Amino acid sequence: MAEHPSTPSAAAAEAPPRILAIGFLRLKQLLLEVAPEYARRARVDVVDRGFDEALVEIEAQRAVERVDVLVAAGLHGEFLRSHCDLPVVMVKVGGFDLMHALARARELSPRIALVSFGAISAEVEQFSRGFGLQVTQRSYRSEAQAAACVESLREEGIDVVVAPGMVLDLAEQAGMRGILLYSHDAVRAAIDDAVEIARASRLASAKRERLNTILEQLRDGVVAVDEAERIEAVNPPMQRLLGRSRAQLLGRVLGDVAPEFTLARTLRDGVEQAEDIVRFGAQTLVISRSPIVERGLRTGAVLTCQDPAAIQRVDRSLRARARPAPTGTRWRLSDLVGQSAAMRRALAQAERFAHSEATVLLVGDSGTGKELFAQGLHAASRRRAQPFVAINCAAFPESLLESELFGYEEGAFTGARKAGKAGLFEAAHTGTLFLDEIGDMPVSLQTRLLRVLQEREILRVGATEPTPVDVRVIAATHRDLAERIEAGLFRRDLYYRINILRLELPSLRERREDLPALCAHLLERALERAHAPDTSRAPLLRELLRLIAQAADYDWPGNVRELENLCERVAGAAGHDPAGADAVALAEWLPELARRAPLPSPGAGTAASPADTARSAPVAAGHPVAGAGTLAGRRAESERELIERTLAECGGNQALACERLGIARSTLWRKLRAGAAGARLRD
Repeated sequence: MAEHPSTPSAAAAEAPPRILAIGFLRLKQLLLEVAPEYARRARVDVVDRGFDEALVEIEAQRAVERVDVLVAAGLHGEFLRSHCDLPVVMVKVGGFDLMHALARARELSPRIALVSFGAISAEVEQFSRGFGLQVTQRSYRSEAQAAACVESLREEGIDVVVAPGMVLDLAEQAGMRGILLYSHDAVRAAIDDAVEIARASRLASAKRERLNTILEQLRDGVVAVDEAERIEAVNPPMQRLLGRSRAQLLGRVLGDVAPEFTLARTLRDGVEQAEDIVRFGAQTLVISRSPIVERGLRTGAVLTCQDPAAIQRVDRSLRARARPAPTGTRWRLSDLVGQSAAMRRALAQAERFAHSEATVLLVGDSGTGKELFAQGLHAASRRRAQPFVAINCAAFPESLLESELFGYEEGAFTGARKAGKAGLFEAAHTGTLFLDEIGDMPVSLQTRLLRVLQEREILRVGATEPTPVDVRVIAATHRDLAERIEAGLFRRDLYYRINILRLELPSLRERREDLPALCAHLLERALERAHAPDTSRAPLLRELLRLIAQAADYDWPGNVRELENLCERVAGAAGHDPAGADAVALAEWLPELARRAPLPSPGAGTAASPADTARSAPVAAGHPVAGAGTLAGRRAESERELIERTLAECGGNQALACERLGIARSTLWRKLRAGAAGARLRD
């Protein structure tokens, strides 16, 4: 049987129900007489065909316009129910119609027979005995049985036959009189039922059509079944997945079509099953099964099917859009101050590295601006509009650092947040993660970090399913990672993974020519925060630069961070009268510099401008050989003796000696070279 659309158009959906009534001769006449009564409620058309001819006519009518319900009687109705997919309402005989027909027959003859389709009625037997009637009953289920009944009744001498139309025709051909079993009321009752069924069918059809329209807009595959697991609705993505059309799937048992998707357990137990991982052919799918409950009764089930790749794309999109301020950066590479050769070299390298997606390792002493460079790298990269997230690996204990980096699931540990928590890798998704002081990361977490860098996915604490992440990593350290590898404190394979693009940041003692510009910049910012008058800042800067130039042998162990600290101290101490600051006051505020710089005579150099001081600073920042009798010379000799003694105690291990002395390795090398040069001069 061809499939017919349930709602060909909106106009058809609003049209009155259309009913085809199948009947011959006497029943046809009843149908024609009753049909006009329903002109306002439904359109009732009479078809006087039987069996196969009736099927052909019905299909022809359906090809033109929608047909909702069929009305038929007896054998014709049973045939249509077996061969047509439309609902069939049978014309049934009521008790009053039966008594009325038998009474009419009794008026014609006492020899009466009742022939009915289906089973013999016990009520008629009781009625006949109660009213003293002799009624012979016969039943039939086919044309051959109907003809045999009529022949048997003729042989028994029956005069009047009460029966449906087809049997009456046979009885009259055999010489008996007949009375139609059906009445106008029976026909009206059948058409009333047909109108109600048509109305309910149209409502269900409109609901189903709306549901199908919604399902067709979904990208996920969806299939709905009835309580027998027969497919009732299926959308195009699921059709493509199953490799069959809607017409081929409707009415089929889902478990037979695709055993992997069976809903038998859901129909049996009524338990929802969410996010089940199923392998279907060459695909891995995420499916969910849910029962359909209507008015407290389980009437079916629905299965939804998702592609994990699509889920991951949506997840990435949501994570990327969830943050209103995604970048988290303040500094660009152009904001970094310095024109020294070392600084220009570092900035040029950073500009090149910014255009790469490879991991960057920033190496330099504490206070050289590693996070500023990291922010600048991010701001110059294609990820500039995405998050920049920073964490100091030395600032957290191991257990807390793990949950901060990778996140955790609900119930992963005592005190875990109910809904779990995303880690910093997820927070930095599509952006940059800056791992400061990576050399101090615990070895156990280094293993997990290595896997993230290799597989580009993280596993939350307490989770079983990994989460893909798209993150560029910038790492930084002030430690010698090669020595930590030899000491077993850093994984060699992780070192190779992060040391792809290496950027060494110069210490402040290696770029002393940048001191004037840095001082001017940092002091200006500090004075602005102190709300000092604009017109009186130059004298304070001039005195600070003079003191720095005179302390030429100062190593700046804290680098730019230390210089910023000194500028903040000067601005805070000078208050609202920076013009009153002089060298003596600065010496009190900055004892670490004053110990290395002789105080100038009163009034000396007061006319020098900041520009003159800036030009003379690089010259004054050289390394003169200290005389043995000077204070600086004695201090240098004491330092050399301390260094030599510490090296001897450490068995020549320079890394251990630097750790005990609290100096960087480059400082140790420079002081050893300076000591050797001084010894040669004295010789």
